[in-house]
Amino acid sequence: MTAGPLAGIRVLDLTSVVVGPTATLTLAQQGAEVIKLEPPEGDLLRRLGGRARTPGMAPKFLQFNRGKRSITVDLKTDAGRAVAQRLAASVDVFVANIRPAALRRLGLAWQDLFPVNPRLVHCTITGFGSRGRYRDLPAYDTIIQGASGMAACMARMFGEPRYMPFVIADHISGFIAAQAICAALVARASTGRGQAVEVPMFENMVNFVLTEHMNQRIFSDDGEWGDPRIMDPAGRPVRTLDGFVGVSANTDAQAFALFDAIGRPELKHDPRFNSVAARLANVGAYFQVRAEGLAKKTTAEWLVLLREREVPAMQVNNIDDLFDDPHLREVGLIERQIHHSEGEVLALRPATRFSDGEATMRDAPLQGEDGRAILAELGYSETEIDAVLLP
Repeated sequence: MTAGPLAGIRVLDLTSVVVGPTATLTLAQQGAEVIKLEPPEGDLLRRLGGRARTPGMAPKFLQFNRGKRSITVDLKTDAGRAVAQRLAASVDVFVANIRPAALRRLGLAWQDLFPVNPRLVHCTITGFGSRGRYRDLPAYDTIIQGASGMAACMARMFGEPRYMPFVIADHISGFIAAQAICAALVARASTGRGQAVEVPMFENMVNFVLTEHMNQRIFSDDGEWGDPRIMDPAGRPVRTLDGFVGVSANTDAQAFALFDAIGRPELKHDPRFNSVAARLANVGAYFQVRAEGLAKKTTAEWLVLLREREVPAMQVNNIDDLFDDPHLREVGLIERQIHHSEGEVLALRPATRFSDGEATMRDAPLQGEDGRAILAELGYSETEIDAVLLP
C-alpha cells in the first residue's frame, strides 16, 4: 500500500515536459496518486528527453514521471473532454501548465470545475500569470531564465548572458507549485473548500533572483544590485594541486581557521579580513588569498586539514563521481531497478524522508497504459471504454 504524507490524495496531471511534471513528481514522492492525462502525441518529454530504448520512453521522461499512471485521451473531442471533466470531478488536485484561455475552451478552468467539485485544489502553472501584458505569451525555461535576470547574473561573472545548464526555472517553479498545492490542501482541511492556485514562472523567478541579488537597490534606485560574494568572478570552486575544492568560510571562526590552515595566521588581524563586514568589502582580495593558499596542496590533503578546523569544505565532483560517491551509496539515493518495459535502469529515490512512511514509487508509465483501468474506476462500461480509448 502506498504510504507517505499525501497518501489518499488523488491528482489529475495535465502537465508536460518539466515544470508541471516536477510538481506532480514531488506530490507522487509524498504519496499522492497521480493520473497523467496525455494527448494522442504524448508528453513532449517522451521524445525530447534523450535517446530511448523504447519509443516514447526517453531517459528524462523516466525520471520525471515515476509514480504516475497514464491515460491517453484527445481533448479536442467531446468524449475526451468528458473524460477529463469526469476525472477532475473525482480528484483532490488538478494541475495543468496549459494557458488559461485554453483551459476555458476545454471546460477545465477553475470556474468550470468548482461547482461540481468544491473541494478541488486547482493549480495552473503559467509562463506569465493571468494578469499583465505578458499573460498570453508562451514560455519555456530558457525564456524565463533570460527574462527574469538569471542569465544577466551569469553575465556579471562571465562577460555575457548564459543559461544555467539545468532547466532551473522549470524545476524551481515546479517545486513552488507543489508547495502551494500542499498549502491549499492544508487550508481545505480547515475550511472544507478547495481553491484556485496560480503559479506564474516569470514572477516567481524574478522573486527568486531579486531576493538573492537586490542588494543596495533595496535602498535607492541607483543602488548596486548583486550579492558581491556570489557575483565576484572568483566566487567559484578553488583549484588545488590535483583538482578543485569547494570552500565556504563565512563566519569569523571559519575564516580565521582557514587562514591558519593555509599558513597565513597574520591575516586574522589584517583590517581587510578581520571581520565579516571587512571581508565582504574586500571580497575579491579575500578570494585571491584563498585561491593562492589552496593551490599548494591536493584536494584530499585540504579536506583533512579544513575538516579538522571545522571549515566547510567538499571535493568538487564531476557527474561520473556521483554514481560512486560513498555517501550516496550509503543513503541509497541512486537505485538499480528493473523497469517493466525498459529493463535494468538507474532510478533516484526521494531524498526527503518521512518517519511515518514513504511512498512506494511505481515505474514511469508507457503512454496510456493505465487508461482502461482508470476509465473503469470512473464507471465507464467496457463498450464505452472501447469507444473512448485511442487505438
